[in-house]
Amino acid sequence: GGGSQSVFSFTGPTSTEDSIRDLKKLIAAQTGTRWDKIVLKKWYTIFKDHVTLGDYEIHDGMNLELYYQ
Repeated sequence: GGGSQSVFSFTGPTSTEDSIRDLKKLIAAQTGTRWDKIVLKKWYTIFKDHVTLGDYEIHDGMNLELYYQ
């Protein structure tokens, strides 16, 4: 399907202990989308839900690719 794609600049309120799932739920609340429809990528890496932001070295101001599946 023709999923939409956008790039967004990541800013808190999050901590490095938060998981990608937590971040998706934050985005979902802001965009009115279901969190499980969101795919987050950086370059060719698809972020997995259970991994923490710290493990992926995601920080404020980082540009992430956002897809809706």
